[in-house]
Amino acid sequence: MVVIFTKYIIKAHMRTLTTTEELAAFCEEAKHGPYVTVDTEFLRERTYYARLCLVQLALPEGGEAVLVDPLSGLSLEPLYDLFVNPKVVKVFHAARQDLEIFFVEGNVFPEPLFDTQVAAMVCGFGEQVGYETLVRKIAKASLDKTSRFTDWSRRPLSEAQKKYALADVTHLRVIYEYLAAELEKTNREKWVREELQVLTDPATYVVNPSEAWKRVKTRTHSGKFLALVQELARFRESYAQARNIPRNRVFKDEALLELASTRPGTEEDLSRARLLLREARRGEIAAGILTAVKAAQEMPAEHYPKIEKGNDKLQVNPALADLLRVLLKAKSENAAVAQKLIATASDLDAIAAGKRDIMALKGWRHEVFGADALRLCNGEIGLAVKGQRVEVVNLP
Repeated sequence: MVVIFTKYIIKAHMRTLTTTEELAAFCEEAKHGPYVTVDTEFLRERTYYARLCLVQLALPEGGEAVLVDPLSGLSLEPLYDLFVNPKVVKVFHAARQDLEIFFVEGNVFPEPLFDTQVAAMVCGFGEQVGYETLVRKIAKASLDKTSRFTDWSRRPLSEAQKKYALADVTHLRVIYEYLAAELEKTNREKWVREELQVLTDPATYVVNPSEAWKRVKTRTHSGKFLALVQELARFRESYAQARNIPRNRVFKDEALLELASTRPGTEEDLSRARLLLREARRGEIAAGILTAVKAAQEMPAEHYPKIEKGNDKLQVNPALADLLRVLLKAKSENAAVAQKLIATASDLDAIAAGKRDIMALKGWRHEVFGADALRLCNGEIGLAVKGQRVEVVNLP
């Protein structure tokens, strides 16, 4: 595949689409190209769900790049229709938050999908490489980040904001074309597809209030205490979701742990809470807290939640874990892929303790590292040093 790279210059006239008809016309044009680059700007500080403020889209080389204003009242249906068009690759960088927005707003995932952050990691650019780094290294350009933390919900947008927003999709064209060519050259397209599966799984973005307690860090593992944490976190998550407010606006984790310790039974008890916000000591939130505490105290012991056994509790063979670290380093260098993308330190400890349901032992990771890791655990291979390299040696 021959790829021609050009410098993309954002025109003085930066078009903003404010009607459904304009968006539909652009998306119709995009359907005739091989890909479209996509980015979003949003706010999340005051809401539970992200508030979509802007969508940026760019056609391939020579095509137009536009801003789409969701706050103008237009329908995003033409964009969602483009998202499910199998002939057009939808290109994002670090797509997770963008995909969550489109899943929540339109119940749709872009397909086929390409994430340049994931592709860059597979191509040897390191772990969770930033967009600015790829712009500098691949597009040979620089970004003006002065508009990064502006209020994207305010209108009209400044010229600086528009220029910043469009740069996030215009440089992305060069980056995508380069990385796509590298993946084809190294035959690693399948690796990226495997990594993207989790991004297009609805379970990645659905927060079940019953599971919210697992996000709360606690040093106390008693069943009774965890039951209180579970019920308080369940109420908080449900309340925040229903009213679209940040969970910390209901009460913070510190207050939740205080409530789990003090087990208030009345509003008078709540009034003595040191960390609870004043507005949470009465009304709906207070009633929800008291109901949650009561439910936890009445929960049968056999229904208490349990914290999964961590790797620190496993019977890890330290010598084997060290050998696995040496093997991982050698394999990551040979493949030019970041070590942490293949396996984490806790993954290696788990493997050394006998666990086998580990991502590092599946898919493309199995090809690069997992197969030899299992052979090492089984005593089928050893490691030898030759010069500056570590090599695998078959044992009789």
